[in-house]
Amino acid sequence: MPVTDIVADETNLTLTVTADFPHPVHRVWQAYADPRQLERFWGPPTYPATFTEWDHRVGGRALYHMTGPRGGRSYARWDFLEIDPERRFEVTDSFADEHGTPVPGMPAMRMTFVFEPTEEGTRMTCTSVLGSLEGLRKVIEMGVIEGTRLAMGQIDAVLAGLRQWFRGQGTRLELLTDTLVRITRAVDVPRGLVWRAHNDPELMTQWMLGPDGWSMTTCQVATEVGQGYRFGWTPGPGVEGQPFGFEGELLLSDEPLRAVASERMTGTDGPTTVNDLTLAEEDGVTVITTVIEYPDAVTRDMILGTGMVDGMEACYARMETLLAAT
Repeated sequence: MPVTDIVADETNLTLTVTADFPHPVHRVWQAYADPRQLERFWGPPTYPATFTEWDHRVGGRALYHMTGPRGGRSYARWDFLEIDPERRFEVTDSFADEHGTPVPGMPAMRMTFVFEPTEEGTRMTCTSVLGSLEGLRKVIEMGVIEGTRLAMGQIDAVLAGLRQWFRGQGTRLELLTDTLVRITRAVDVPRGLVWRAHNDPELMTQWMLGPDGWSMTTCQVATEVGQGYRFGWTPGPGVEGQPFGFEGELLLSDEPLRAVASERMTGTDGPTTVNDLTLAEEDGVTVITTVIEYPDAVTRDMILGTGMVDGMEACYARMETLLAAT
């Protein structure tokens, strides 16, 4: 986690974020100057950013939106005020409509990003100045502090490169909040094929099996947002355990980048989770990221305590072998 400090100053109407990176200034600058890299960490995990316009010059603008797990979008814009390459840049960050027009009555902030070399690498300081105390308190109430920490928690993989960052880690679990966890796994398979493996029943029934000795006996896939799905597993002869399954609804689909679905045990009223799957590809490696939202910490710990992550690792290892031979 690169963020070392976030300070809200009501006297000076500022919000200051300080982050330290074990990378040289030019590498950190690249991540902020390239919209394809920036969008991988600008939004928090369940509200990723997409930059649709990028005119990186003084007087230019950038338009972006963040997409929630149910498809809702929040739009914003940057107006570039100053750019001093590999040293600093300054923008006005405004809430906007889908056309990029600032929204009246919503707080705008003047953001200054400063990049300084350190013995360990780089320190980035972002100071946001609000126009009023009401505006500062409003963005804090909207969750900007927690959202910033969660968003910046994704930058390490961007700076290091997916292959380097996830090398040898297997299936990795991170507890983000009391109700959010992130599970990641890198595979040496193109993203398009990984997407197909998550949506083609013929492939799914070959790898999404859990522990050895189990089989996937029900595989009803949702192909459109709003449709329901149902998966079921049965132990083979001599294997301990009882048949079980999951069902839910497809909430969002953006092939081959992202799919979000609700999930609960088949035949029950819950608890229901929201599973947010994203696929990122770089240098021949695809990172599968699943962010799961639980109703509370007790449910989170109960479900994680079933050995779910170990089961996912067995599945992903099986999938990688299957797809490598495809």
